[in-house]
Amino acid sequence: MLLQIDQLHKAFGNRADGTHRAVLDGLSLELGEGESLAVVGPSGSGKTTLLNMVGGLDHPDGGRILFRGREISAYTGPQLDAYRNRDIGFVFQFHHLLPQCTLLENVLIPTLVIRDKGERRARTDRAESLLKRVGVWEHRDRLPGKLSGGECQRAAVVRAMINEPSLLLADEPTGALDRDNVDRLADLLLELNKEHGLSLLVVTHSVELARRMDRSLELKNGKLQPV
Repeated sequence: MLLQIDQLHKAFGNRADGTHRAVLDGLSLELGEGESLAVVGPSGSGKTTLLNMVGGLDHPDGGRILFRGREISAYTGPQLDAYRNRDIGFVFQFHHLLPQCTLLENVLIPTLVIRDKGERRARTDRAESLLKRVGVWEHRDRLPGKLSGGECQRAAVVRAMINEPSLLLADEPTGALDRDNVDRLADLLLELNKEHGLSLLVVTHSVELARRMDRSLELKNGKLQPV
C-alpha cells in the first residue's frame, strides 16, 4: 500500500468566536501503487486541505498519514523536503509556471536541489523526453505568457513528473481548461499512470475526469464515501 490515511481530523477557526469548523472529521483512505483515485465534492468540503496534508504542506489536527508505512508527520524538516521533492508531484488548477522563465527552465526547477551533475543531466534528458511526449517540446524556449493554457498545464504536469515521483497530487487540474484540453490532460494523466506505475490522487469537479479514474469517492461532512 502506497498511501494510508487513518482517522484524519482538521478544523479551522476558533471555538471562542464561533468560527470553528471541522473540515475533515475522521477521514480514512487507502491508495495502492499505480492506482488512480478521484475525490469529488462541493467547494469548501476540504478536498484541497486533504491534498495539502498528503503533500506535507499542512498538518492534521489528529490522525495519521503513512507513505509506504512511514508516518509523514514524524519527518524532520529535511526529510519532509525530500519527500515533497522526490516522492510527490503537484499539479494545480492554474499552472503556476514562473512567467520570467522558459518552459524548459520551469520544468527543471525541481531539479535545482540536485548536486550530482550526472543526475542533473539525466533529469534534463527526462525533461526533453516528457516535453516531447506531451507535445510541447517545440515551445521549450518560449515564455509561458506566449503559450495557451493547455500547453502550460501540460508543461506543469511534466514539471511534476521530472523527479519521478510515486504519487501525483492533482488539485482541479482541468478546472481552467476547455473541453478539448480537459480530454487531452485526462488522457495524459492516465497514460502516465499506466506507463510509469504512477499513483494518482485527483481532486476534481469534472464528472468526466472522475469517471476515468479507477475509483471515485465523495468528500462529504468530513468523510469519504462512495459516489
